[in-house]
Amino acid sequence: MGGRQCVGIDVSASEITVAIEGQVGRTTLANDAAGHKQLVRQLTRGKGIARVCLEATGIYHLDLALALHRAPRVEVAVVNPAAVRDFGRALMQRSKTDGVDADVLLAYAERMPFVAWQPPAPEILDLRAIVRRMGALTLTRTQERNRLHAAGHCAELTEVIAWDIEAHLEHLAQSLERLEQQALALVRTHAELARRFERLVSVRGIGTTSALRILAELAVLPADMSARQWVAHAGLDPRQLESGTSLHKPARISKKGNRHLRAALYMPALVAAREEPHVRGFYQHRIARGLKPLQALVAIERKLLHAIHGMWLRDTNFDGPKFYVDAA
Repeated sequence: MGGRQCVGIDVSASEITVAIEGQVGRTTLANDAAGHKQLVRQLTRGKGIARVCLEATGIYHLDLALALHRAPRVEVAVVNPAAVRDFGRALMQRSKTDGVDADVLLAYAERMPFVAWQPPAPEILDLRAIVRRMGALTLTRTQERNRLHAAGHCAELTEVIAWDIEAHLEHLAQSLERLEQQALALVRTHAELARRFERLVSVRGIGTTSALRILAELAVLPADMSARQWVAHAGLDPRQLESGTSLHKPARISKKGNRHLRAALYMPALVAAREEPHVRGFYQHRIARGLKPLQALVAIERKLLHAIHGMWLRDTNFDGPKFYVDAA
């Protein structure tokens, strides 16, 4: 069957809900590589073109959008959530569930002008892949170090095992060094990435590895995202709990976002709170106002994202007094 068939997809952290033009009911699939593969098979079964509309939902939509973009006879539009929300209101749609959202996105694809999504540049995707591999190897290295520590306190773990762990740690160190050099070479051969990298390392507290991690996660985001949207994307936005017996509990960060970006910001915030006078002043001010140390570090992470957003926008290095005036 030829022609064009519109599709609306609601994306969440673990699932995608799919509404297809002309089909009764909706399909729910896992938001992972296997689920994406199953969806592509479903959409490319005939000879027609599938015109897919989904919302920009930070980390959750990107891998799905890339899988659909690579598929034959599939066109993808990634729509601003505010535009979809306004469109839903125009349809007098007040309910909000995954299924309803998929239906609204299907109606959007059917009625609104279609603007094809352009994926991030290949070098940005390559950088993200390299840096995430570095993160995975770093986690493995930490696990192996813990095993080596245990080997010294457990008679059942022989010297042979300890030697094998040490050899693995050496291999991991070499792999991490090689990957970091490849990531740096990639950054230096692309002017925009190099410019952003230099702005990041101008912050006392953001070293080479941290700068690569932050850059890899932020560079894939749409250029028109605000600093507030960056904070929400990282899952660092405060979430007020006011339900049932949870009334008036202190706000906590949502953590509904990019865990890689949150992890990349932690050490820079910790080091900057010690080494950068204006960040230290901000940290001490938050502590004096009653925040716990971890809460104050989260506040630094949020403010660092705002600072980075401004530095990239204006092409300027870190300016301490703009971060916090009354430095200690």
